[in-house]
Parts: sequence; structure tokens; C-alpha cells
Amino acid sequence: MSEELFHQDEQVSEVLQQVSSQLRLSLGNIHSALARLAPPDVRDGEEKTDLNAAVLSQSYYRILRLANNLADASEPERPEGAGLVNEDIVELCRSVMERAQVPAELVGIQLDFRCRKNSHIIAADGERIQRLLLNLLSNAFKFIGTGEKRVALEVRVEANYVYLVLSDTGRGIPPHLLGTVFDRCRQPGRLDPPPHGLGLGLPLCQRIAREHGGSLALASEEGKGTTVTVSLPNRRGPQRLGMALPPDMSGGFDPMLVELSDALPKQAFMQKYLD
Repeated sequence: MSEELFHQDEQVSEVLQQVSSQLRLSLGNIHSALARLAPPDVRDGEEKTDLNAAVLSQSYYRILRLANNLADASEPERPEGAGLVNEDIVELCRSVMERAQVPAELVGIQLDFRCRKNSHIIAADGERIQRLLLNLLSNAFKFIGTGEKRVALEVRVEANYVYLVLSDTGRGIPPHLLGTVFDRCRQPGRLDPPPHGLGLGLPLCQRIAREHGGSLALASEEGKGTTVTVSLPNRRGPQRLGMALPPDMSGGFDPMLVELSDALPKQAFMQKYLD
């Protein structure tokens, strides 16, 4: 389940769609039952109940993330430029980093956002770019290590491309594994232990970059950290200017918690953070 999974035949895609659909159906029942057994007012007043419910909530979000990734893997790659509108890429990136501040504090990570411009408009799918950034943040959070914990996102605007550069001070990737990070699931012994998932995040990010006519490059030094550079064409589309993205609460779930669900402690899913 790596980069090649996004290019499987029709039969495999249909199976993945069915698996994703069934997971979502069961998750809906689980969420409804949890809301009845531990409603928000009870969780607010009973810490033990809230902690137990937080474990269930986190597991719910992790499975939802898996279902979302499987659904993406079952769909054909979008044609380059399809569905793009004019978005303020600087404001979008700034908003994601601001909303990630509280989760970062829970794991002792310092976030930093840098851009020389206050705003810049390019043709983009804001929801997809948001998902790309959250996947990259999830990886950075999971593998940040035990020393200095810092994650930075820089937006660089140049003549032909806008570069989103996310760097961390994490453990880094050993040189002999660096060229295989997009194909971990097809290699024996390469799967991360639970709950780190199936390795679909980076292939998804690479796919999103391609859909925008861009690319994704990864550089890492073991023991010093990793830098991911996403290049997006510096061009505008014919559509009207898109509004800055508010937190996406589609279906009642914050995508920030969905995408970071396997990188955060259970305390992040207590009621005070879900409100």
C-alpha cells in the first residue's frame, strides 16, 4: 500500500472502495454510541470518563484517517489542474500552522511559520493542500525524537514556483532507507508498528502535488531531521478568488485531529479539545 497502490487495477480499487465504505458505516455507529454513553456534559464533569472516552475517540479518528486514505487510494489520480481555484496560499499555510499550535504544545513541539509576503494567490485546491500539510505535520510529530523539538513551515514565492518547505529536528531517515519511503508497505519489515499506519501519507502528498502540476522532494539526515519541499506552479486560475479556509468541520470532525490522530497523546481527544 504505497505509491503503487494509487495505480492499481479496477478490481482492487473497487475492493478498497467497499472496505472504506464499510469502515465509515461502522464508525458512524461507534460515534453515535460513544456520544450516548459519554455525552459532552458528562465528560466535562468526570475526568476518568473523559479519559476513557478520549481513548475511544482517538481510535475512532485513527480508523477514520485510514478509511479516508483507502478511499483516496481507490480513486484515479485527478487530471493536473482539475478543480483548482485561486487561493491565498500564504494565508492557508498560516492558518494550518496556527490551528496546529495546541496539538504541538501537547507533545512539546515548537512551531514556526515564515514567509516574506503577507499573501500570495495561486491556483490551488485548498482542501487538498490542507490535507497535504497535515500529513506532513503528522510525520514530523511522530518522528520528532527526544532532543530539541521544532517544526517549521516556510513559504517561498519565486518567479515560476511557490515552495512549501516543512522541516523538523527529528530523528531523520537512515540513508539506506531514504529512497524507499514511498514504498514501505511493499517491503517486508518496513511497516511502522501501530499506530503509525500503512505508509500512505507521503504517496498521498506526492499525488496532491502532482495534481497541482508540482512535485514533492524529501531530504533527510539521520539524527538531524527531515525537510520536505513541495513545489506548486506560481500561476493563477480563471476562477474567482477563493475565501480563506476556515477549520474544516465536515461531518462534525476537525481534519486537524483526524490527520494528527496517530501522532498525538490521548489527552488531545479529551472534551476540552474537542469543543
